Amino acid sequence: MSDHATGPVGPFEPPYYSVIFTSVRTEGDNGYGETTDRMDELVADVPGFLGTESARTPGGIGITVSYFRDEESIKAWRSNLEHQAAQRRGREEWYEKYVVHVAKVERSYGFVRG
Repeated sequence: MSDHATGPVGPFEPPYYSVIFTSVRTEGDNGYGETTDRMDELVADVPGFLGTESARTPGGIGITVSYFRDEESIKAWRSNLEHQAAQRRGREEWYEKYVVHVAKVERSYGFVRG
């Protein structure tokens, strides 16, 4: 499930995969926030989905990192029809540009004060 408000997700037991989506938005919302909320709901139901983190700079660069147990989980998310429709709308309306990186995580650790 998504953990936007409370900080980083994980660490998880490797190996697993991260999908890193870096983007520059167009002006205005145009339904973007509502669609993002819907995508968060949908991806949470994908077997093997581990979590997601997002940040956006005041200058407009956004980075969303989603974590998946395996490549089959990523494929299931990519094949979701609502997700595909949101991707099309993103190219048509919401993004000036974006890049997607898919990486296999081989090491994962963390720290929590307290």
